[in-house]
Amino acid sequence: MVKDKVHKVVLAYSGGLDTSVIVPWLKNNYDNCEVICFTADVGQQEELEGLEDKAIASGAAKLVVLDLRDEFLRDYVFPTMQAGAVYEHEYLLGTSIARPLMAKKMVEIAENEGADAIAHGCTGKGNDQVRFELTVMALNPKLKVIAPWREWEIRSREDAIKYATKYNIPLMQTEKDIYSRDRNIMHISHEGGLLENPWNEPEESMYQLSVSPEDAPDEPEHIEIGFEKGNPVSLNGETLSAVDLFMRLNKIAGAHGIGRVDIVENRLVGMKSRGVYETPAGTVIFRAHQALESICLDKYTMHYKDFVAVKYAELVYNGMWFLQLREALDAFVKVTQQKVTGTVRLKLYKGNTIIAGRKSSFSLYREDYASFGEEDVYNQQDAQGFIQLFGLPLKVESLLAIEGGGESRYRRPDFSKFKRD
Repeated sequence: MVKDKVHKVVLAYSGGLDTSVIVPWLKNNYDNCEVICFTADVGQQEELEGLEDKAIASGAAKLVVLDLRDEFLRDYVFPTMQAGAVYEHEYLLGTSIARPLMAKKMVEIAENEGADAIAHGCTGKGNDQVRFELTVMALNPKLKVIAPWREWEIRSREDAIKYATKYNIPLMQTEKDIYSRDRNIMHISHEGGLLENPWNEPEESMYQLSVSPEDAPDEPEHIEIGFEKGNPVSLNGETLSAVDLFMRLNKIAGAHGIGRVDIVENRLVGMKSRGVYETPAGTVIFRAHQALESICLDKYTMHYKDFVAVKYAELVYNGMWFLQLREALDAFVKVTQQKVTGTVRLKLYKGNTIIAGRKSSFSLYREDYASFGEEDVYNQQDAQGFIQLFGLPLKVESLLAIEGGGESRYRRPDFSKFKRD
């Protein structure tokens, strides 16, 4: 059955199973509409090889590829890292950060090509459908969004393979390699297969960016990362572009088994999902940035940033990148980063990222202040008055309770009243 009339569609295209099948499905179900495939190069590397030929063979009119690696890191990854955003304590949001950028470019291509719709291969159970579509709503709500997984009869990856075979669509994925993956310069995610049972340990052959910590070198490796206003700019004293820094650090950290995370997360749509993530460079840079902030930010700014980090992570995970609140939080974070400049030394060893040193010309840490020997800097006798004032609410509450004939509610109970069985 032919759906609503659509003239031209821009499809988010990876060349994987789902998006390969979507090309003929769109033409079959939307009156032979023209399909323009779009691939965002955010660091997939070898996954881009042969992609144009494959898209054309699948029935697309053409493939548009944009190198977005630098923009991805500078405008999406770095701000998220500076905010300290981590979803549910462990996930560094590698996939979540990339989606709004990809959707933004899809809207731009649709407008330039005169398309009246965009399409994506996100399932109706996942988070990415929300991230793509909220971005379209924010940037061009007049565009129609087609989500085949919410319309078609295909209900499994096995069904998709059969559909592709029927229409002679070339596939890289087979039933033997059933993992669903998303890769960019920040990370790679793994879902599906034996991971669907949270009791199963991931098989070592699944990992692609990191070695097993057991197989990592027996000797640690020390590295130094330099930052300017919160942005990583150098590795071991050599100034590098954002892309080069991440590519080198991915290899170094991956060789030491760093960046592996196995979590069961709460999806936006309400269900739990298990995913395994490899984020070698991102893990090291995030940890280094955190260490540098510890000496460059004052106590109150650091503590308030902790609140911002949780909200920022929630907004990014939920696809609300273009919400005004996220932009407002960015403005706050940008101010906090003005003096986050310096160098962090790290020791990489068998899956561990260990801080070995940090320094900054803006450091608020003063050895003479922290020392117990300099009375002209810190007079220990001043602590008595401070403690009296700081603890005044506790003292007043306790005094009132005692004067009223009772006891402080924090008095230790008399355990002698309790008998043993």
